Amino acid sequence: MAEHKIPNRWTIAVAAVVMQICLGAVYGWSVFVKPLVGTNHWPLTQVSLTFTLSVAFLGVGTVIGGLWMDRVGPRKVATVAGVLYGVGYLVAAWAASSHSLPLLYAGYGVIAGIGMGMGYITPIATIAKWFPDRRGLMTGIAVCGYGAGALVMSPIAAREIVAYGIPVTFASLGVAYFILVVASAQFYVNPPAGWTLPGWKPTSAVARAATTIDFTVSQAMRTWQFWLLWIMLFLNVSAGIMIISQASPMAQQIAGLSTLAAAGVVGLISIFNALGRVFWAWVSDYIGRAMTYFLLYAIQVVVFFFLVTAHSASTFSVCVALVGLCYGGGFGVMPSFTADFFGPKFMGGIYGWILLAWGAGAIPSPILIAHVRQTTGIYAPAVHVLNVVVLVALLLPILARKRPLPPGRVVEMRPRSVA
Repeated sequence: MAEHKIPNRWTIAVAAVVMQICLGAVYGWSVFVKPLVGTNHWPLTQVSLTFTLSVAFLGVGTVIGGLWMDRVGPRKVATVAGVLYGVGYLVAAWAASSHSLPLLYAGYGVIAGIGMGMGYITPIATIAKWFPDRRGLMTGIAVCGYGAGALVMSPIAAREIVAYGIPVTFASLGVAYFILVVASAQFYVNPPAGWTLPGWKPTSAVARAATTIDFTVSQAMRTWQFWLLWIMLFLNVSAGIMIISQASPMAQQIAGLSTLAAAGVVGLISIFNALGRVFWAWVSDYIGRAMTYFLLYAIQVVVFFFLVTAHSASTFSVCVALVGLCYGGGFGVMPSFTADFFGPKFMGGIYGWILLAWGAGAIPSPILIAHVRQTTGIYAPAVHVLNVVVLVALLLPILARKRPLPPGRVVEMRPRSVA
């Protein structure tokens, strides 16, 4: 392909961030919870199930989108993702106006969840192919947009709910996300066959260690390293989301913060969740993905040890900020970890399966800490259990330093410079 026909990879990167900001609005779901309970008289647990469904079907969407984009390219998949995501919000608007909880589950939970998953995997897999020189940093920047989505959406949605009501808010967000996600999708394209970054050679130890072989999805899933990465992401998600899911009531009980101050702690976690995706991804380009994950676990071991005795507002805030930083870091590092192990060509399908760990990890630990709090009146026992699990998990990044062996059958070999 001629040089002038190669698209500007930085334009693709900007489109990726815009799309991820739109999709990351799911972290702002709590804005809708109290108004939905108040206007429809639905139980809190039933309304909260909407978020659980959305995250669960996000995992389904990453698998569908990842496998499909390996066959048809990223543009078509991302476009369909935008349509589903926007339609999901519109169905949620219909549900709110007709007071139908099943419609809310179908719209925000299932349809928007699948669209979100399809959209989440597409820009990450595409960016990994265009930025072999900054694979960690650029995939981290892309997923940082997802972490920042709630910061953008929450204040807008809160004002709209007060001014116009829940149905109008869902509908306006749905239209806006439909337009922005579909428009961003049109910039996505895979590099042409044989493309290399002009003038770049892998000089860092991390870049030189990246595989020069493209594993297919089935070949990757037959390696123990694939399942090791799956478990590593699962544990990091479980650790972070346990604290995130109870951050406000924990801040009130442990540090004695007011309801308003505790809400500020939740915002603090969101900020560090976004920053962690970029910071740790950037760090991993220099010290390696396995060492970075080791640090994520090690920091959390120390934080969880002090968290339950962090009775001052400042100490508690530092602890939960570090939790957010490490939680986001796990998402920032794992895309490049996957591409380094298995190559970028079929990364959509491979990473789509690994992201099922996200949905799986988001279920047990929030239930555990809520149950412990309900039965004992305190959070400490659940946090201590979590700390032991993360301490044992320190062994996993050490095992992850061993790269997968080339598959037994012939796979596509790539030039060294396209790591």
